[in-house]
Amino acid sequence: MSEVNASNPIQYTIKNEPFYQPVGDEVELYESAYATKMPVMLKGPTGCGKSRFVEYMAWKLGKPLITVACNEDMTASDLVGRFLIDINGTRWQDGPLTVAARIGAICYLDEVVEARQDTTIVIHPLTDHRRVLPLDKKGELVEAHPDFQLVISYNPGYQSMMKDLKQSTKQRFGGFKFDYPKAEIEAEIIAKEAGIELSIAEKLVQIAQRSRNLKGHGLDEGISTRLLVYAGQLIAKGVPAKQACRVALVTPLTDDVDIWDTLMTAVDTFFE
Repeated sequence: MSEVNASNPIQYTIKNEPFYQPVGDEVELYESAYATKMPVMLKGPTGCGKSRFVEYMAWKLGKPLITVACNEDMTASDLVGRFLIDINGTRWQDGPLTVAARIGAICYLDEVVEARQDTTIVIHPLTDHRRVLPLDKKGELVEAHPDFQLVISYNPGYQSMMKDLKQSTKQRFGGFKFDYPKAEIEAEIIAKEAGIELSIAEKLVQIAQRSRNLKGHGLDEGISTRLLVYAGQLIAKGVPAKQACRVALVTPLTDDVDIWDTLMTAVDTFFE
């Protein structure tokens, strides 16, 4: 029986600085949380910058980053690892959480509530004073590298009785609350990310704000910062603003004809 581990930290290192615009003291607070090896929970709406923030902090701290996009089909083995059979026999392959614990990476579980609760239980021993990961199938107890940190994110707007974190999980993390930036900051982000004039970015933000006012009144979520960047990038490539907004902001958000018309009316207000 052979063993395979993806144990090279360099392959998980972010080489170029990701653009991130701080909106408060979150950078300094995260640095302090990392210094104490506190597990961190990021809460906020879709596309507001949670993942970009983690990427930026990993780059700033010079630490490897392993990201896992959680889903309802994800099993504990998908996180910690499993035995595989190939032409040479049976071999063990570490999962992303195990790799991160071994090499001292930041492990980011994105939208963790999408995973089954019996799957998320495996993170518990890593998020208290023990900082260990039992590999029951392998009979090994992995002691987390001193640089290892666990970060999770989720969108409170999608919470339900069936999709929420157990209190026993929540109370293992320090919490950072994210939201869409103030209008002027969000416009600066869009202009920078998309390469468009600030005046155009400001109009896109105003459209987004109108959509966010519809949350709970026909929309589950308003237009995210991420979608605004997409629209700005299309405009930067020469796509007329109305068409760019239709493709990037309105059509992805709703299938309801009345809401679609309402959003397109907002687009018409700012882009004639």
